[in-house]
Amino acid sequence: MSTGPDSKGLAVGIDLGTSNSVVAVVRDGEPVVLADAQGNRTQPSVVAYGYGNASVVGHRARQQLTYAPENTVFSVKRLIGRRYGSEEVERMRRMVAWGITEGPHGDARVRVQGKVYAVPEVSARVLAHMKAIAEAATGEPVTGAVITVPAYFNDQQRQATRDAATIAGLECLRIINEPTAAALAYGYGREQRQHIAVYDLGGGTFDMTILRMEPGVYEVLSTAGDTFLGGDDFDDAIATWLRQVVEQQHDVDLSDNHAARTKLRDAAERAKVALSGLPAVEVRVPNLARDRSGKGISVHTRLDRSQALKLVMPLIQRTFVVVDDAMSQAGLSTAQIDAVLLVGGMTRFPPVREAVGKYFGQEPVGSINPDEVVAVGAALQAHTLTQGFDPEAAVLLDVTPQTLGVGTVGGFVEPLIPRNTAIPTDASKIFHTAHDNQTEVRILVYQGESRMQADNELLGHFVLDGLRPAPRGEVRIRVTFSIDADGIVHASAVDEETGRAQEITIEASSGLTQEEVQEMRFDDLGF
Repeated sequence: MSTGPDSKGLAVGIDLGTSNSVVAVVRDGEPVVLADAQGNRTQPSVVAYGYGNASVVGHRARQQLTYAPENTVFSVKRLIGRRYGSEEVERMRRMVAWGITEGPHGDARVRVQGKVYAVPEVSARVLAHMKAIAEAATGEPVTGAVITVPAYFNDQQRQATRDAATIAGLECLRIINEPTAAALAYGYGREQRQHIAVYDLGGGTFDMTILRMEPGVYEVLSTAGDTFLGGDDFDDAIATWLRQVVEQQHDVDLSDNHAARTKLRDAAERAKVALSGLPAVEVRVPNLARDRSGKGISVHTRLDRSQALKLVMPLIQRTFVVVDDAMSQAGLSTAQIDAVLLVGGMTRFPPVREAVGKYFGQEPVGSINPDEVVAVGAALQAHTLTQGFDPEAAVLLDVTPQTLGVGTVGGFVEPLIPRNTAIPTDASKIFHTAHDNQTEVRILVYQGESRMQADNELLGHFVLDGLRPAPRGEVRIRVTFSIDADGIVHASAVDEETGRAQEITIEASSGLTQEEVQEMRFDDLGF
């Protein structure tokens, strides 16, 4: 398999997850999930920094988390494409022991051992690790990848993911949505007409996507999501309960003890996983911290599934607000859904599966691996993109998850491309100058569902100048937005009178410049 007619190397599919990542490839016409030398098919999306530029990724890094949490970066996907001042970054700051600081472009960056790293740079370490696993497993160089992202990721988050691929030395063949990849894997080899609901609850994000599947065609009807809702929050809910138990028993305050909180999160995650198969578990954390007298504190308590369900039920209920939205946007009833796919590690938790089954009135599909199905779909798409024209290849018809609009006078947003519009697409609208003798206009590009600028995400801006001085409203400017198959936004503005034009590909206003991306590229991680 090659990534193009003149290039050598494999093209793989990578599920770049919040908690875990997976890499897959198509061999002899069949998708295969690739394992590391120890046989692990999933890799923790964890990067542990040592001294100098040395770092380790995956299972080795995960082992460092409990004894060196300030040097071990996890769940960084929750920061990708985020502005430093956002609410999500503030919530993340309260959950981690390593530092989060503001970058030169207003972006959130990671600070470890006095060094500052851009978030795509950290994610690139994970991608390079997956690339190395694929190369070791196949014996061939890997040059390209289809990388998956949550369906509800905005343009900034998608651009930052592409930047991470470039830094890792990978050609990003395409960015595709995780639920769409899952549906592609599910439909592989099937010749059926079905409406599919994909409930995707991963480590850090939640998506709900409704698709129509026909032989050779996968059409997304609607998608909705929450990019800060996932397994991390379930772990945090259980860890908070454990912390409160300890604080009450020993009269201590662990709120600022990052080492203790990290150990409790680790214990919470292990308890959550164990409760997927057991009605109750014993939670033990030795040498958690010291009390006011300097005496060591250990945790030993019992957690049953009923108590755990009480702790996480508000989070499960939050997912169904999103499910309702996606179903409404698709214009379908639950009776019209033929198959329900569960994607993401959190869907292994029995209360989640039971809630989904009850909502749709049917058992979710049990034949797919929720941890691996997204990478399998990405591998199938990578194979399609690198084999030239294939009449048997599946056609993906995806949608844009969020409305795209132009900022107008008074702090409002005028929508141009509504959410759940099929992509690729474009739309134009005529705007007029707002002031007398105005010779330039500043085009503000927003993404989000509110009519108010302050409630949406500013993707970027550009200026069209050289306009003829005239009374306000006389000069006409045509603004055009287009979204390509990767979900990347392009914008242009044209003076209708003179034909003078200005256009840009929207680059994340809180991300990296292309020069910075090239400077960060690395070819050898020194594992």
